Amino acid sequence: QLQASGGGLVQAGGSLRLSCTASGGTFSRYNMGWFRQAPGREREFIARLSRNGDNTDYADSVKGRFTTARDNAKNTVYLQMNSLKPEDTAVYYCAASSWAYGTYRSQYNYWGQGTQVTVSS
Repeated sequence: QLQASGGGLVQAGGSLRLSCTASGGTFSRYNMGWFRQAPGREREFIARLSRNGDNTDYADSVKGRFTTARDNAKNTVYLQMNSLKPEDTAVYYCAASSWAYGTYRSQYNYWGQGTQVTVSS
């Protein structure tokens, strides 16, 4: 089970840090991903993180502004979001994959419930 938190309302140019905490299973066995879904749009990949945290990858839309990291001792993955833009407004989801280091939704076994991020202009 994944529990995401940290969303909220922020002005453009501001920062937020999302957290996603896992319960059950062995967290370090899972590659982690972050996705987001804006109203009327498909859920899109934004970041992924390998099991040991050594490898990360980002969508072009967030590269250089967002950073993901994990603390396996705390069963938690983080998404640090800086220089936020109104177009970053969406529900953000964390996801876990036991078998893929992927960018597709179908590659993830488990999903958090989502946390709303709203960026005002």
